[in-house]
Amino acid sequence: MLEVVPLGGLGEFGMNMLALSWGETTIVVDAGVMFPDPELLGVDRIIPDLSYLEKSRAAALVLTHGHEDHIGAVPHVVPLVDGPIYGTPLTLALVEPKLQEHGLDSAHRLVSVQPRQRVTVGAFEIEFIRVTHSMPDCVALAIHTPIGVVVHTGDFKIDQTPIDGEHFDVHRFAELGTAGVLALFADSTNIDRRGFTGSERDVIEAFEEIFTSSTGKLVVAAFASSIYRMQILVDLASQFDRKVAFVGRGMIQNSEIAQRLGHLRIPAGVQIRDSDVGNYPAQDVLCLVTGSQGEPAAALSRIAIDDHRHVKVGDDDTVVLSARAIPGNEKPIGRVINHLAHRGADVIHEGIKHVHVSGHGSEEELKLMLSLVRPRYFVPVHGEYRQLSQHARVARKVFAGRDPRPEILLAENGDVLTFDTTGARIAGKAPFGRVLIDDTLTGEVGDEVLRDRRHLAEDGLVVPVVAISKQTGALEGVPDIITRGFVMENSEALLADGTRLLSDVVEHTSVEERTDQGLIKEKLRVELRRFFRKRSGRRPFVLPVIMEI
Repeated sequence: MLEVVPLGGLGEFGMNMLALSWGETTIVVDAGVMFPDPELLGVDRIIPDLSYLEKSRAAALVLTHGHEDHIGAVPHVVPLVDGPIYGTPLTLALVEPKLQEHGLDSAHRLVSVQPRQRVTVGAFEIEFIRVTHSMPDCVALAIHTPIGVVVHTGDFKIDQTPIDGEHFDVHRFAELGTAGVLALFADSTNIDRRGFTGSERDVIEAFEEIFTSSTGKLVVAAFASSIYRMQILVDLASQFDRKVAFVGRGMIQNSEIAQRLGHLRIPAGVQIRDSDVGNYPAQDVLCLVTGSQGEPAAALSRIAIDDHRHVKVGDDDTVVLSARAIPGNEKPIGRVINHLAHRGADVIHEGIKHVHVSGHGSEEELKLMLSLVRPRYFVPVHGEYRQLSQHARVARKVFAGRDPRPEILLAENGDVLTFDTTGARIAGKAPFGRVLIDDTLTGEVGDEVLRDRRHLAEDGLVVPVVAISKQTGALEGVPDIITRGFVMENSEALLADGTRLLSDVVEHTSVEERTDQGLIKEKLRVELRRFFRKRSGRRPFVLPVIMEI
């Protein structure tokens, strides 16, 4: 009997993870993270609850591609995997630094694979199939099991003019469909978008207009994993005689990896270091930066409040947000755009020009995948429940005239799907949930309530209360620090020093930062946590309260 358990990615965007078991052998497909909402203070990442894998350890981890929502949790999953980690060269190159950061000596377990290659793990034979997406080296999986073939699409769109010339392997999907597929697990992200998703090349025209009309510095914010977008912009910079600087840790690291593996080609003399940006006339520079989602610590947010060491923007400069706003990030993105407007920059985003194209297939592409594979059972994955249910409705239309029609299983995280000779069913529930990760903590904590309870019980709560003038950004009165469950020797002296630190932090920030609640809260939280960790060895839960007067 084949048992399939989605541990993340169903009913949500991100945290994609699927476990397949036959007898004693379990394999895991992808291990992704999800990024927290702003109200989850102190939480850096969210990963799936791994209790299921603690009970039945995995024989292998198989990765479809290198986006964070598919590889971000790999360091947390690796200790529960006894065998190899399979992925394409670029995917593994992006995973390796994560393992090193977590002190995991697992590089010898990284096994590079190519499309059309097969590997065997116990009763499973895993075949890798080329798909196109918004980054190179992406694959779908055909998992050959004793009871039939399971196809997992990973993230995909059907880009017929791919930047790197590596085409979507339509032929192999058709062959599998002809031979017979037991079950299809397919990406549902863009099911509610009609038609076809555009090619990565579709942004070139809009960027050509921007390069032609921009008289000052050009700053483009994109995801650090958008290698194709990087290549398009590098080619245009070369064509328009601009130097290219990669700005932000993720952008620098990923551009180096992509160049090393041949996915990013930069003509000689075009690239400069971020520290050299100021040495060139503004009209001769293109900066590729992180921070398209308004993250407070990212390069674009620092540039927007004139707090970046190397990159400044002003009148005549153009800033392009070449990414789609992740739901929930609209407010921080809006704040960054406001700050950039204060600097005098011209801000262009997807709503103004066609500067971004999705990496996920729209309705017609998802229909085509269903038609090619023609599975006996169809399970929509990757998306909120409304996307999964819409994908199921579309599948019913696709197979309306077919007899027998595929059976559709609308599953949720933790559902145990079983496939045997009598059919397929949802046969129960496995342990599932979310683990909130705080990078400053040495351990992981279960869910929201457990995490907060442990944090509060062990180290207490510290609430810094700071009053700031809404108009001038000036500090009003003396900051106050309220504590609960935080008891230390000489605590009065410690809190007095903490109060002085708050005053210093506020006074040494720009007016724009002080009047931006999101930025100033984060700054006070980070500084006060660092202060208490140094002075007391404790890590209290810091919950800043900003009163605008």
